[in-house]
Amino acid sequence: MHDGASTQAFAPPLLGEPYLLTPGPLTTSAEVKQAMLRDWGSWDADFRAMTVELRRGLLALTGDRRGDYDCVPMQGSGSFCVEAMLGSFVPKDGKVLVLANGAYGLRAAETMRYIGRPYTLIDKGDYLPPRGEEVAAALDADPGITHVLAIHCETSSGILNPVAEIAAVVESKGRKLLIDSMSAFGAIRLDVNEIAFEAMVSSANKCIEGVPGFGFVIARKDALKAAEGNSHSLSLDVHAQWATMEKTGQWRYTPPTHVVAAFLQALRMHTAEGGVAGRGARYIRNRDVMVAGMRELGFETLLSDTWLSPIIVTFFCPADPNFVFSRFYEQMKQKGFIIYPGKLTVVESFRVGCIGRMDEHVMRKVVEAARQSLAEMKVASAAPPADAIAERAKLAA
Repeated sequence: MHDGASTQAFAPPLLGEPYLLTPGPLTTSAEVKQAMLRDWGSWDADFRAMTVELRRGLLALTGDRRGDYDCVPMQGSGSFCVEAMLGSFVPKDGKVLVLANGAYGLRAAETMRYIGRPYTLIDKGDYLPPRGEEVAAALDADPGITHVLAIHCETSSGILNPVAEIAAVVESKGRKLLIDSMSAFGAIRLDVNEIAFEAMVSSANKCIEGVPGFGFVIARKDALKAAEGNSHSLSLDVHAQWATMEKTGQWRYTPPTHVVAAFLQALRMHTAEGGVAGRGARYIRNRDVMVAGMRELGFETLLSDTWLSPIIVTFFCPADPNFVFSRFYEQMKQKGFIIYPGKLTVVESFRVGCIGRMDEHVMRKVVEAARQSLAEMKVASAAPPADAIAERAKLAA
């Protein structure tokens, strides 16, 4: 925990709410909730000033000292923003190499299919990240590829992908990188001076610890200018949103005013905690304490430590016939913790998030709740099925 964080900051959620051990929406602070209790006029000067503060605050997290980038908030969920990025920055005659190792990379490929833009796919399955040499080979084999899409943290498995490695290859091949940093931005460093990207997207309800309602695109200004006329969608046109904000200071269509107010409070708390480094350090500690405790209970992580992210961790479901995930979920919920179902294609699993307004003391309580739940279900062993381990070994080889 950062030295400036107070005990009160990690008080239990209000009104007996359970902790959300998910990759967002997540547990928010009382201060963030409080910020939503006032109404704001979407055209009013006070709200326009809030939009300016929001954009500047997010840009500050990227290390952009030359003013090459700008921030464009967009209404909707994270998937809205991914589609907005793909539809706005990839020209109609462009082609995207989608790097997938889970549900969100595959969703990006599906988005490309929906919007009718050419793409090709590297699908690594559930266990492994795409690597630089694979990207280089794909780009050499297909000169028509103009853009590469990388997922920063693939939350269906919890893999933290090697974005810096991928970015270096994409730049060396003269192509443009788009990053889905939905679940990582704000806790894992993404500095424009170290990683060259055309545009990236994230969301209010992830590592900044706001609430759902908008996402944001951070992109090169020259890319924003070049995006005019690319979009397949009226409401998801990033260039049009940017041009309107630059001219009037307003969102094109009704903004989520209460969500913006909450996000600004979350952003101030993020700064007070030590920014990206401070937030990331707390999440790493959350992960390390929780993973160590779950392993002591006999659970096994899907991934090796090399690829474990501090965002969310996937565990194999136990082989014990008394273990039923739906019952385990309810037992954990009764004890104050909402966990996340698995999203893997090969084996049964579940996920435990490390992000949100909680610290290592809460994670120890998570482990104790899991221990009690196993006992109540009469699960003798939390060890996974042997065939799941064998499948992992085979795919990871």
